[in-house]
Amino acid sequence: MAQKPSIPKGTRDFGPVEMAKRNYIFNTIRSVYELYGFQQIETPAQETLATLMGKYGEEGDKLLFKILNSGDYLNKIDDQELTERNTLRLASKICEKGLRYDLTVPFARYVVMHREELQLPFKRYQVQPVWRADRPQKGRYREFYQFDGDVVGSDSLLNEVELMQIVDTVFTRFGVRVQIKINNRKILTGIAEVIGAADKIVDITVAIDKLDKIGIDNVNAELREDGLTDEQIQKLQPIIMLEGTNEEKLNTIAEVLKDSETGLKGVEELRYILNTLGSVGSGSATALNNELQLDLTLARGLSYYTGAIFEVKALDTPMGSISGGGRYDNLTGIFGMPGLSGVGISFGVDRIYDVLNALDLYPKDSLQTTQVLFINFGEKETAYCLPIINKVRAQGIRAEIYPDGAKMKKQMSYANAKQIPFVVLAGESEMEAGKVTLKNMETGDQQMLSPDELIAQLS
Repeated sequence: MAQKPSIPKGTRDFGPVEMAKRNYIFNTIRSVYELYGFQQIETPAQETLATLMGKYGEEGDKLLFKILNSGDYLNKIDDQELTERNTLRLASKICEKGLRYDLTVPFARYVVMHREELQLPFKRYQVQPVWRADRPQKGRYREFYQFDGDVVGSDSLLNEVELMQIVDTVFTRFGVRVQIKINNRKILTGIAEVIGAADKIVDITVAIDKLDKIGIDNVNAELREDGLTDEQIQKLQPIIMLEGTNEEKLNTIAEVLKDSETGLKGVEELRYILNTLGSVGSGSATALNNELQLDLTLARGLSYYTGAIFEVKALDTPMGSISGGGRYDNLTGIFGMPGLSGVGISFGVDRIYDVLNALDLYPKDSLQTTQVLFINFGEKETAYCLPIINKVRAQGIRAEIYPDGAKMKKQMSYANAKQIPFVVLAGESEMEAGKVTLKNMETGDQQMLSPDELIAQLS
């Protein structure tokens, strides 16, 4: 007996119902991006490792899926190298390409390659799968979709303001209550300076970014392992555990960072974003429907962020981050184009899908494919129905005819299984009258209608 096929861990199949849900997510996010003037692009699934490596920090590099070179990829490897089993060195010789880890680095590469074709500032959105060699678990997959929006070629903090509005609008349309967390990497740099650990900024951000997952004691232990002294760790505690309103936190951290020019710049940027959102809200505390919280523990692990950073979490169901992003002024400089500023966000489509499933928030009409099924009574009846179906479809009504002359029970079961709300029946009496009978599958009501009346009813 043949072995039953399977798919790799951390990946999923999506059937018609699942795809209807996912398309609802895609279409909702796409429509909001386009409201703000974003345009769509796509990039290849594979990038050169030279493009990908070194952009995500040491932990990110380990999670890159590498692609073996074509042909005899061991041709240039001698027996000694094979015996040594140095995985990293071997990979550098037998792999030239990798699957993209996110959409931001490929976008930066795209901007550099197509700079002469772009009108700056350039606002793009992109929805494609990404791959990470992570340990699969609930809400974490090895293949998943991201839906990114980025603006390059502008230093203005109005971009950050609009990105917060986009995030808020998307989740308001989904009906998901979220908390939007915001911080600034310049503030984190300033904190590292004032506690006397400026050279440990990467270690500090990586550690405190895990606060929600592993707790303060484990964060402190990790900081200690990274070489921070007990005195430095102690100075960090009241800062990362800071409470109060956004304004109170900003005022407190501004006082703490009074001797750090970089840190104060971060405070100034956050204050502008929060104040501008307040003014857009016509005098209300904020223009957003969801809570925007200043969180000094938010670090975002990726090493290319340089300014404001964001993260979004659902409030009504346990799930990790479902959206996040930030400013990355130096990213295109890695590819030979210094000085081009960028800021962006990424929606985690697969996690949003799980959240909407958990909260049962899909609109009913978003899951319907066919609106009306024409019952097949035989060749003569089918010939009568086909021109009517064409007229129905021409009006944008999704219609199908059962292809086989099967028993009525089987055709009705098909309609029920696909949750088709209406069926059309056309037998001898209907054909003599030049009409059809429309049946509501939910109520059982039936009415005889002309083709034009049918279209009006279904519309």
